[in-house]
Amino acid sequence: MNILYCGDAGIAKGVLVSILSLMMRGGKDAIYNIYIMTIDCEGVKPFPAGRARFLDKLVKGYNARNSVRLIDATKVFMENLPRKNMGSYFTPCSMLRLYADKVPELAALDRLLYLDYDVVCRGDIREFYGMDMTGVEAAGVLDIYGRWFYHYRGLFRQDYMNSGVMLFNMPECVKSGCLARAAKLCTERKMMLADQAALNKVIEHRKLVERKYNEQGERPREDTVLHHFSNNFKFWPVFHVQKVKPFEVEKVHKVLKIYEYDDILDVYKELTEAF
Repeated sequence: MNILYCGDAGIAKGVLVSILSLMMRGGKDAIYNIYIMTIDCEGVKPFPAGRARFLDKLVKGYNARNSVRLIDATKVFMENLPRKNMGSYFTPCSMLRLYADKVPELAALDRLLYLDYDVVCRGDIREFYGMDMTGVEAAGVLDIYGRWFYHYRGLFRQDYMNSGVMLFNMPECVKSGCLARAAKLCTERKMMLADQAALNKVIEHRKLVERKYNEQGERPREDTVLHHFSNNFKFWPVFHVQKVKPFEVEKVHKVLKIYEYDDILDVYKELTEAF
């Protein structure tokens, strides 16, 4: 299975937890080719090469055929700078997935599962990863909030996907040029959640899958396979945005009252000093 993370040095702890969850819950005997796209430019501290090597050694301990590869996408990024969205709330690295078709190593893959750094694997992902993608550019889950406000193909049609978990059919993406068009859109138009908005705008052939493959609520459901620790709106006692990430172990316990990932988090805590 080909897995992609994108980001700067700040995602390292989250990627460690996410990768551990894949190794421990993602599917017995599964083989993972994990890619981390990063950039090294002004204002951005790249994902450390030493930590990528650490992760590569870690996954090989579970299966010698697993790998973690760090991809420096600085040149591609600078040549296609998303000028209109460089000053957004999110780091420019959030848009790196839009350049996957411009990286030969990624463009040549049959499919590529993108995961945000705050996604924890709770169950076997092989059925999701291996589903029929004939004629489909990307598969994903409706955004928990945006589904009610953004409609690209009909006023009452729910079609707005959350981009934190997306399965890309790379041959179709290359053929249609959807990723290139999304990247271009970010250079020309300022948008809220730029990468997510751009992907929803340009992906014509999409496959909406069950919520269990990208659970964005604060707690997993019984059938949840991928739990996305996205920000959640809270209205009591006052309106606020609740932000808890899986590597924030104390918050996971005290705020979310979630303990089912403790086997993963115990290993994470053991590794943090060396990491």
